[in-house]
Amino acid sequence: MGHSNIISSHLEDMAPRKEKNDKNSKDKGEDGATMILEYLRDRYYCQFAQQSKQRWGYCFQPEKCTYICVHIGQIAYTVKALKEMHERKEVQGRIAGKQIVYHALQDVPSDSTSAQLAALHCELTDLRAQIASTKQYEKSLRAELATLSAHVPTGKLREMVSRLEMEREEVLSRLSPLRNGRVATRVVSAVEQDTVNGEWRVWKGRVVVRKRICKDMWEKCSEALPEGFQRTEELWETLGLDGML
Repeated sequence: MGHSNIISSHLEDMAPRKEKNDKNSKDKGEDGATMILEYLRDRYYCQFAQQSKQRWGYCFQPEKCTYICVHIGQIAYTVKALKEMHERKEVQGRIAGKQIVYHALQDVPSDSTSAQLAALHCELTDLRAQIASTKQYEKSLRAELATLSAHVPTGKLREMVSRLEMEREEVLSRLSPLRNGRVATRVVSAVEQDTVNGEWRVWKGRVVVRKRICKDMWEKCSEALPEGFQRTEELWETLGLDGML
């Protein structure tokens, strides 16, 4: 409300009074018009409305409204001065219903040339193209991120890394006594190595023979499938047999 007191006091000073000297009255009128014009330029525009036999005056900023006064005696001169200034084309006024909005004249920039406007148009076109390209790139990145997240979620990767670190620590703890020499070790001789290899070859041959026998028997048994079975895999799973066919 700081502006209200200032404007109210100015308006009271600007109000016409009976003066013996006409020259002083004229000077005050010119000063009042100058003050109003400066205030319009500073506050962008003024609005006056007639409501409930009272006049209301406001001066507006882009995001702020300053109350001037509500009494007829305080703004009567301001309304008259604005009307006269509007008639002299010193300010501009617009009628909106029961309201009149006054604002200062806007000077048109004189340095705007066709070349400058063309340059600004080219720059605006380039910026719009860059925005469209950036949006397209952002869209592709989001699609790639969605694909990667669908394959292996970040939380799953962290869980796998944590589990691998625990396994690594366990293996290192088991290898530590061997590295420090705290566990007695025995070197395997060449004779023992040959014996173990020979036994492994014997058992491997037996496994191969048994696999061949099992396969031949299964082929004969599955030539005619029982009722209710479409594939040999279903019969294999039903019998509870281990291994692969």
